[in-house]
Amino acid sequence: MPGRTWELCLLLLLGLVLGSQEALPPPCESPIYCHGELLHQVQMAKLYQDDKQFVDMPMSSAPEQVLQRFKELANAHNHSIPQQQLQGFLEEHFQAMGQELQPWTPEDWKDSPRFLQKISDLKLRAWAGQLHQLWKKLGKKVKPEVLRHPERFSLIYSQHPFIVPGGRFLEFYYWDSYWVMEGLLLSEMPETVKGMLQNFLDLVQTYGHVPNGARVYYLQRSQPPLLTLMMDRYVTHTNDIAFLRDNIGTLALELDFWTENRNISVSLGEKSYVLNRYYVPYGGPRPESYSKDAELADTLPEGDREALWAELKAGAESGWDFSSRWLVGGPNPNLLSSIRTSKFVPVDLNAFLCQAEELMSKFYTSLGNDSQATKYRNLWEQRLAALKAVLWDEEKGAWFDYDLENGKKNQEFYPSNLAPLWAGCFSDPGVVDKALKYLEDSKILTYQYGIPTSLWKTGQQWDFPNAWAPLQDLVIRGLAKSPSPRTQEVAFQLAQNWIRTNFDVYSQKSAMYEKYDISNGGQPGGGGEYEVQEGFGWTNGVVLMLLDRYGDRLSSGTQTAFLEPHCLAAALLLSLLLSFLPQ
Repeated sequence: MPGRTWELCLLLLLGLVLGSQEALPPPCESPIYCHGELLHQVQMAKLYQDDKQFVDMPMSSAPEQVLQRFKELANAHNHSIPQQQLQGFLEEHFQAMGQELQPWTPEDWKDSPRFLQKISDLKLRAWAGQLHQLWKKLGKKVKPEVLRHPERFSLIYSQHPFIVPGGRFLEFYYWDSYWVMEGLLLSEMPETVKGMLQNFLDLVQTYGHVPNGARVYYLQRSQPPLLTLMMDRYVTHTNDIAFLRDNIGTLALELDFWTENRNISVSLGEKSYVLNRYYVPYGGPRPESYSKDAELADTLPEGDREALWAELKAGAESGWDFSSRWLVGGPNPNLLSSIRTSKFVPVDLNAFLCQAEELMSKFYTSLGNDSQATKYRNLWEQRLAALKAVLWDEEKGAWFDYDLENGKKNQEFYPSNLAPLWAGCFSDPGVVDKALKYLEDSKILTYQYGIPTSLWKTGQQWDFPNAWAPLQDLVIRGLAKSPSPRTQEVAFQLAQNWIRTNFDVYSQKSAMYEKYDISNGGQPGGGGEYEVQEGFGWTNGVVLMLLDRYGDRLSSGTQTAFLEPHCLAAALLLSLLLSFLPQ
């Protein structure tokens, strides 16, 4: 026990240093995939173009044997192993990445789901059919040996098959899977969705939260909390109330993780409001980006490095890894080493939790548990008040991340500033039309190929000129909640722009991408820590959602799309005039 006691003491001290005394999720304990000399030597040798490759490679034998052989090799070379010998060691003791997964065709996949018939444009309909085919390409199943020998793999065993994002992302990811599930439900694949949901619920039962993705090195962090929304979409589609009843306690457990481990109090005048932030109280480089994190830390004094690594992990937990959003207000907002994710109260995180609390109240009401329904309704009302008091800006007509250190809102543009619209977390219906004015004032409607992730060009992937599918959805479905024909028309035109960008790139490259560069006609995106990836789960899901919603109006041709600002204004005026005509 003495060794374990010291380990707990060290964890507690690190938590105190990083500003938390809260209960912590379990750290990743693998001395191969998460920390240790073997990981350090391999990643710093840069044997692979992408650091993720090594930590996704299964072991050929037990980790104790691998570590013993490595210890012998390291001692023989005075802990400075030549690259050739290190490469030989890896070839002997590790298998190629991806070996623990096998292709899987979803059993509920069918040829022609009904939503395809709603798409009037024949080219778009054919394209939607091809995207529907992609679910088979992105389907994966974990091999039984991962269950028999979990210690040899970084992959966390999942009982049910699933859909992956694609490219380097061989495992499933938390927030990606929400938009994947939306697409799967349109493709009439509820059993696949149920299996994926069960995988997430199993993770919460095992670890107390949903990790960033299904790898042991992701255990220290989560991702935007959309599990409750996933359940809502599945139950709405299937009316499977028994599944909800069986798992409502697990949904509550996941929300407890956020309220207990990621909460922060904001004082404004004499009042305090409890909101949430992204926060990972563990240092050390991210295993899947080890060399980049280590080299970035080398630019800082030694005493600042653990805090930097914790902030990088918080940035990864946000899903926005990385963005000027987490750099603004720091010592040098152009340098990633200035990252300060945990020092912000993010709009989107609190909108997602607000939505989840409202859904939990609805769930418990439907199950006849009035006391729990009341509890979550009260939490929802408290968060609504906090969102309005801390994050809403009446003059600008949007919500903004709150900078805890500087005591003010970050008033830069990000699509996440409108996340409460999407989540339905507002009490005044007039805010939707105020948000439209905010987009106009920010010149966002002048971008013809999609909504930019920010207006800062930092070279990070969650910044200009990249545009991401889930962020388009946040804005488009948020605006579509307005009763105003004008605001609804803008939502449609934004959908048209995004569909055109995705369709045109697909027409050229026969691929869907995780992000798009909207600066010059729409191209696959770039920047960040790795090459742009093909696939792509959430991109497919959002496109199918937009084709389902607006399929009778969307066009693949060049005659109406990418409306110039003056054309958009004319279209809006026309829609406004039409709204006054008798029906």
